[in-house]
Amino acid sequence: MRHFISILAVGVTAVCGVEAASAAAPAAPAVKEEYVRAPMPPGIQVIVTELEGPVFADANGKTLYKWPYQSLRAGYVGDEKGRSACTTKVSRTSEGLFSPYPPGLVLPHLDTRPSCAAMWPPVTAPADAKPVDKWTVIKRPDGSSQWAYDGQALYTSVLDRQAGDVLGGTNRDQLKQMAGRYPVGPAPKIPPGFSVVTTFNGRLMVNADGYSVYVSDQDGPDKSNCRASCEDTWKPMLAPALAKSDGEWTIVERAAGVRQWAFRKKPLYTYNRDTSLYSQQGSDVPGWHNVYTQQVAALPKPFQLIDTQKGVAVADAKGKAVYAYLCSDDSFDQLACDYPGSPSEYRIAICGGGDIDRCLKRWPYVVADANAKSDSKLWSVIEIEPRSGRLATAGESGALRVWAYRGSPLYTYADDTEPGDVRGDQVGEMYGQRNGFTVLWVRDDFSHSET
Repeated sequence: MRHFISILAVGVTAVCGVEAASAAAPAAPAVKEEYVRAPMPPGIQVIVTELEGPVFADANGKTLYKWPYQSLRAGYVGDEKGRSACTTKVSRTSEGLFSPYPPGLVLPHLDTRPSCAAMWPPVTAPADAKPVDKWTVIKRPDGSSQWAYDGQALYTSVLDRQAGDVLGGTNRDQLKQMAGRYPVGPAPKIPPGFSVVTTFNGRLMVNADGYSVYVSDQDGPDKSNCRASCEDTWKPMLAPALAKSDGEWTIVERAAGVRQWAFRKKPLYTYNRDTSLYSQQGSDVPGWHNVYTQQVAALPKPFQLIDTQKGVAVADAKGKAVYAYLCSDDSFDQLACDYPGSPSEYRIAICGGGDIDRCLKRWPYVVADANAKSDSKLWSVIEIEPRSGRLATAGESGALRVWAYRGSPLYTYADDTEPGDVRGDQVGEMYGQRNGFTVLWVRDDFSHSET
């Protein structure tokens, strides 16, 4: 069983130009993450997206994804570098990759099942295309040319309908799917010794070891007031002797020969009591905040935050925890089965034991009001046919207006009866990650230990 670290408070605020963690407050100014400019092939561009930061996109603004070679419980799937395993062949049976499920089980809806290449169109390259920086050209099994970045074949997703959508996959650890696809983008513009990771609240800054970076309200612009006993808890992020200020990055002179990094004029520190990677524990200390290169928009109404024994979660207007459904089928091409219109057999098996009426009762959709809207691309209102889960046609009888996160419907759980209940978290296969439900957790600093 996965155990989460209990936490006290979160939100979205801004402190002197540096984004801090607090999602209950009004949205911070739209500050976008800077990235390293590098040569790109014709027709490729960079779009700065809300959750994933800068990503590569094709000429139509469709995000580019990779499918890296990955180990599952009983085999390997994905692309080896320099090759594409995503073809026009339609998978018809399971592969037995998720033991103890045997191979050879017939997959649902074979008459309409798409191929891997139909769901993930290859990013084609002209026949005379030449390598550009990290961009290379590989040959597909059918002989056509495909762009690759850092050796990984690139694809778009049919789930992305508008420029800037990133609905095909995510780099956020908590919502990665088994053997999933991941958006590809340029390197963030940060000095050596820093990194940026995708979290629910935005693009979180960490050090080279993955521990969070913090700023203090007590510091002034390019001035550190953390001295003496403060340094026993908060370790300044020191800059090398030859480091120079560059754009949003400046250097603070702590003492003769002792130089400290500052981001957007706020001196940077790590927290000596952090026990997990990309932690937000330090932000529970009054006056201290995580650092984000950019943040997501505030939660749309009527959503709110609730405190649970496992952490802070998103809840509906009545305070019931909100759940996302995750699903990847057990075929060689690992197609997602959690988007509207995908085979509903997987979900109904988990939420209702094969009974759709029981499923709808135990896992009701989060219904949206008639005037509901969102200012964020992450949150949307969609109309679905509730029994099949497919997108409804205009004016369809019985259709429901429901809230969606990253394009997929949201649910509550009937057995959550008390404030703070999250009894439905990890219901499903492989702790809900292969086929099941997970709470929309607001903070990503949790333990992945299993018993």
